[in-house]
Amino acid sequence: MKHRPIMSAILAAAIIGVPTTRASADAGDFVAGAIIGGVLGHAVRNQPQRKVYRSTKSTKKVHRPTIPATQAGRQIQTSLNYFGFNAGGVDGQLGRKSRDAISRYQAYMGYPVTGNLTTFEQDLLISSYNRAQAGGYATQQQIAAQVDGPRGLLKVYRAEMAGGTAVQPGTTMVVAPTPVPVAPVPAAPQTQMVAAPAPQPVVPVAPAAVTAAAAPAAAATGPLPSLFGDSAAPKAALAERCQAMGLEAGTSFAFTPSDRITNPDFALSQQFCVARAFAIASGDALAQSLGASEEQVASLCDVYAQRMAPFVAAVGVANRDAVQTMAAGFVGEAGLPEAQLAGTAQVCLGHGYASGDSAMAIGSALLLVGTGQDAYGEILGHHLHAGEGVAENASRAEQWFDASLSAAETDPVFAPSQPDRLKVMSAVLFPDRAVAVPASAPALPTFSITE
Repeated sequence: MKHRPIMSAILAAAIIGVPTTRASADAGDFVAGAIIGGVLGHAVRNQPQRKVYRSTKSTKKVHRPTIPATQAGRQIQTSLNYFGFNAGGVDGQLGRKSRDAISRYQAYMGYPVTGNLTTFEQDLLISSYNRAQAGGYATQQQIAAQVDGPRGLLKVYRAEMAGGTAVQPGTTMVVAPTPVPVAPVPAAPQTQMVAAPAPQPVVPVAPAAVTAAAAPAAAATGPLPSLFGDSAAPKAALAERCQAMGLEAGTSFAFTPSDRITNPDFALSQQFCVARAFAIASGDALAQSLGASEEQVASLCDVYAQRMAPFVAAVGVANRDAVQTMAAGFVGEAGLPEAQLAGTAQVCLGHGYASGDSAMAIGSALLLVGTGQDAYGEILGHHLHAGEGVAENASRAEQWFDASLSAAETDPVFAPSQPDRLKVMSAVLFPDRAVAVPASAPALPTFSITE
């Protein structure tokens, strides 16, 4: 081995350098020590070296949440890109770039800029894109006529939806987000109307029981105008009368019970105020659930009030069956699903009362009756009985009350948690009739605008 010559040289040098007097004594110890030292040194030099690796990378892990990709997200991104709101690549993940595009879309349309689409905003965006794609050459012509290019179609389509024309199937419009200009609709005056010609609704509907002689007959029985005004004291507004009864608005109503009626007219007036207050509360709740502002509700309800004006005029000159047939015909030709029309009418019924617009409230109630909800006919009965917004007519009021109370026995729509109100109205209007009161009813209805 290589170590032996080296070890021998070391031993020889050590022996020569050591005095002779100590050679005999120390030689054994030295040799043993040298041998041991050489062995240990050899062992140390041949010991396997352990390598230590030091990482220069941080050990802290960063977790980035993954945005889920959805089909709705792809539709939103595709639609935004088409209308010029750059959302980037279509991957179905609504990240920061998509949110920025949504914000620009909301700002352009006049909606609150949140970066998150409401149901209405999303439906309008996607349905508008689908409609534009299906329009072909006609769409290109429309775009060419728009100052804002393709995005201008969004406002055009929204305006048509609010006006009830050219609506794509499947849209879910209940309240319009911004004021919509609507061409004036020829109609008879909405309020203080004693006589009116045969109504001319926007949607052609045959006025079944309204004859040419109906208007003259009504005119003959109505009051004549006077240059000197009404000698009687002016009647307080409906809101003031209801406020005096403590029934301005809310969901808890205290009124004369059916077994303590001493003043029938007062008891019936209380029930008018109950229906009005409940309509305001429930309509406002529905509007809030849809995220609609007061300005948005007012804008859309004005459109509906104009479209329903001819039918409101007919209430004072035609019997219930004829008016209901006309209202049902309007619903059938409106181009919107009944659920959407009913949801809109509920909002506008409350808005009409809250804003003091009796014609709007009457038109909204008619629209609800036209969708098959006969219990809302109670509103028509109250207005005809009190002469509020239409000429007073007790016999026609009784027709509406008769049908609406029968419907409310199984499907109450006003203050359903207080079924005794049906007994009150029946006791005043039909004292010989027994009323079947619903066994139980929820405190407030659950509004649904889905089909």
